[in-house]
Amino acid sequence: MALKSAKLSRCDPLNELRAKLNSFSFQRKTKKKNKRLEIMAQSLKLQGVGDEMQKLLDANMDEAPARRRAREAFKDIQLGIDHILFKTPTDGLTMKESYEVNSRGLKIFSKSWLPETSSPKAIVCFCHGYGDTCTFFFEGIARKLASYGFGVFAMDYPGFGLSEGLHCFIPSFDQLVDDVIEHYSKVKENPEFHSLPSFLFGQSMGGAVTLKMHLKQPNAWTGAVLVAPMCKIADDMVPPLLLKQILIGLAKIFPKMKLVPQKDLAEAAFRDLKKREMTAYNVIAYKDKPRLRTALEMLKTTQEIERWLEQVSLPLLILHGEADIVTDASVSKALYDKASSLDKKLNLYKDAYHSLLEGEPDEMIIRVFNDIVSWLDEHSAKSVGS
Repeated sequence: MALKSAKLSRCDPLNELRAKLNSFSFQRKTKKKNKRLEIMAQSLKLQGVGDEMQKLLDANMDEAPARRRAREAFKDIQLGIDHILFKTPTDGLTMKESYEVNSRGLKIFSKSWLPETSSPKAIVCFCHGYGDTCTFFFEGIARKLASYGFGVFAMDYPGFGLSEGLHCFIPSFDQLVDDVIEHYSKVKENPEFHSLPSFLFGQSMGGAVTLKMHLKQPNAWTGAVLVAPMCKIADDMVPPLLLKQILIGLAKIFPKMKLVPQKDLAEAAFRDLKKREMTAYNVIAYKDKPRLRTALEMLKTTQEIERWLEQVSLPLLILHGEADIVTDASVSKALYDKASSLDKKLNLYKDAYHSLLEGEPDEMIIRVFNDIVSWLDEHSAKSVGS
């Protein structure tokens, strides 16, 4: 690859680009074959999958209707897996799913979890991670938070989960953030919740969404919980410099192409091997290589956030696994050190990986969750009393 690039640098730029595309063509064909095998392997891991349901798994999920059909067919199976998050009873909770067309004409999926017999002590608005949805692991997190008296709200970003749009395609990270602001602003304007403390809860890429929301609305939120926030993508997850430059050039012409090399995220993010296998049940998660424009937008966003850490001023709880190789824990430390907020707390967990609430041994998940609830309780009471 390096030798070809050196030779091509003396050629016409258009011919250079064509040659680079040709050099990737074999990899793309191999990738498609491997992807089919991967989907089949994942299907075999799922219990209770008949021929018709397997067809849903094998379908192209680039567009939302296919993802919605798969989720509808598998949601009961998903909630029945042996994971600590799904053992919280739903008694005493009111849950609601809905679709709403936003100002850009996109149908957005959202869900809420509320205490049934009392008013929530605060509202918590969730921002999910890369390739993810609010309908799988977060379902368990939301139920637990609601059982502690919080009103929990979540949405799938455009192009993610059950929301309309090309799967995992981010043409503009700023536009995505504006979509999230629009949705959660409507939640907060509801007279039932308008006077309550309001918190953002961002995981991984959702941590970057949360921080950019705060920078666009400095005084809009009571505080934020950041779980392994994507303030910087770990160096091991970024392609080598030469390949990165090639991909940046390609992204201008083929923004939707799935081409960026990526390590196995489940292996990198989940420490507990049994829980790692359960990621196969997240049937509408994006598991392919990142699209060129999406990868470029995420990289650009993390570089912007690194420059703006001093402008972060809201109360913060930052939680990060010290063994995280997906997002860089050192930048969470830098966020803690540089943020101008006078109310900030950093919890680092020895030996823990990226998915603190989904992929760790049960005792670590309980510890992290208790840390979050204690912080939310304290800051909800402080906000009401002030």
